[in-house]
Amino acid sequence: MTPTTPSPLKAVTLTHVRYRRGDRLGYFLAWVSLVPVFISLGGFVSHFIFRRELQGMFFAVGLIISQFINEFIKTSVQQARPETCALLETCDSHGWPSSHCQYMFFFATYLTLLFSNGIGFWGFRNNIVLNVITWSLAWLTMYSRVYLGYHSVAQVVAGTALGVFLGAVWYWVVNTVLFPYFPAIEESAFGRRFYLKDTSHIPNVLKFEYEKARAERRNMASNSKPE
Repeated sequence: MTPTTPSPLKAVTLTHVRYRRGDRLGYFLAWVSLVPVFISLGGFVSHFIFRRELQGMFFAVGLIISQFINEFIKTSVQQARPETCALLETCDSHGWPSSHCQYMFFFATYLTLLFSNGIGFWGFRNNIVLNVITWSLAWLTMYSRVYLGYHSVAQVVAGTALGVFLGAVWYWVVNTVLFPYFPAIEESAFGRRFYLKDTSHIPNVLKFEYEKARAERRNMASNSKPE
């Protein structure tokens, strides 16, 4: 009986980020590279569970579509990663364009366009601060992918350009083509069942909900007083 050759093992690369031992900058940038994971699993999953805003849900759908486009391009072009891929154990995957950069610049572009049109959870000043943080993380992600050896400069530039382009296009699709259907989605059986809502017409959602919650508490307190 001829012994069978075991198939090669492949790692799940969701959080598989390597850096040189003792390199503090590399350690920091390795964590920066995980920001898309935190946004996806922490941000959008939490958003769906607790808020269920249509803008946020379509935002997440756009990011998913963007990543499918990225994977399609990668498998079509099949451009190899830099030579450091052997050390990082990533030579079995393709590098053009960078999915991390595409994700982060899609995210930053869409979020900026939302805020520029007065859509956001906070006031104007806080939206500016969040924009600065978001774009800083996007540029750090771009730098980290080259510094850590996962991508070449051309690969991160391509991911960045594609992320900005797709983020802007998807924002136009959602807020021009799909936005008129938001009321129908809210009033549909599915929307009522899962409490889907659109608050993009409210400039400061946190303040609005805060004031509504306080007013309802005062109303309940006044109704509970004995006559």
